[in-house]
Amino acid sequence: MSDFESILDFLEPINLYELSEDEGYKQTQLGKHILVNEDFFPDLEAADFVIVGFGETRGMQPSVEINAGPNAIRKEFYSLFQWHTDVQVADVGNVRPGASLQDSYAALKSVVNELIRHNKRVVILGGSHDLTRAQYKAYADLEQIVEATCVDAKIDLNMDSVLPADHFLMEMLVGEPNFIRHYNHIGFQSYFVHPTMLETIDRLRFDCFRVGRVKEKMDEMEPVIRNSNLFSFDISAIQNSHAPANRITPNGFSGEEACMLMQYAGMSQNVSTIGIYGYLPEQDQHNLTAKQISHMLWYLMDGVNKGKHEAKLEDRDSFNEFKLAFAELETTFLQSKRTGRWWMEVPDGKMIACSHLDYMIASANDIPERWLRAAERT
Repeated sequence: MSDFESILDFLEPINLYELSEDEGYKQTQLGKHILVNEDFFPDLEAADFVIVGFGETRGMQPSVEINAGPNAIRKEFYSLFQWHTDVQVADVGNVRPGASLQDSYAALKSVVNELIRHNKRVVILGGSHDLTRAQYKAYADLEQIVEATCVDAKIDLNMDSVLPADHFLMEMLVGEPNFIRHYNHIGFQSYFVHPTMLETIDRLRFDCFRVGRVKEKMDEMEPVIRNSNLFSFDISAIQNSHAPANRITPNGFSGEEACMLMQYAGMSQNVSTIGIYGYLPEQDQHNLTAKQISHMLWYLMDGVNKGKHEAKLEDRDSFNEFKLAFAELETTFLQSKRTGRWWMEVPDGKMIACSHLDYMIASANDIPERWLRAAERT
């Protein structure tokens, strides 16, 4: 506990008795296996990821300070069956809201900062999407340069709005000093995005993927997420029929597709913070959105379990190596013998995550777009 004394004052413990509706959890349920900050702060040493709740919503609802979303999600998540005995989850409770929204940002940033400083993967249950700003600031305070990925129906760069949830990306992407090496946006819906905004993002060499394109080839998002450090998911990206608390659009990802994206985040060795935002329990129906998010967390565990079986890139005996020349350029592709995932060498000599499709394009003597975009940023 001594390692985390600096964040204890920011956190409210969990009451498992309330979450389990006085019945308690069976030995087969997750609630019996998660290390919970209830009577005492848990030992986080063995935790594969740490849950932090924060229902701060003033960034999207100025008149509402806090909501019960994180506990509604916990109630559903803890009741699920335990399948991944090699994955240890801890839950340190809910961040106490600050007197102002800025104070709340600072509180969340301090908690996340301390956890990633101790090499813990953090899962934030929000709260409005602008809490991604505090998620990013946790890295910035450590001067860590990161790649960030957001899943959202909109691109939150609307400077005409007074709500931080509508424009928080502006400070993240162009603020100084800046620690964003690259930004990816997954699942935007074109009718919500001004065309010139996409042009601006493209000039910054950031990548945006329209929801229709993503749904056609979901597996192409796995390398995008695998390369990321910060992963932020707004439930507005999920179809209303699968997440009734999303009142923004009827379209988007299915519940299964949202779980798949979260599984990719779990499989990544780079993703160290994951935020799930935009859930307002008062807009939910039959707790279906809370159930949807709990299933996403279950698939996050599944991804962590799969990721544990991946070899390190330095262990070249665990990879098939392919040297290719395309368009008068030479590069190396690696394929994991354990998981089948792919990496490719970019001009600065680094290996970045890629897909089998990238390898096939290079084999046909063409330049994969993923390689070209990475080369532009070096």
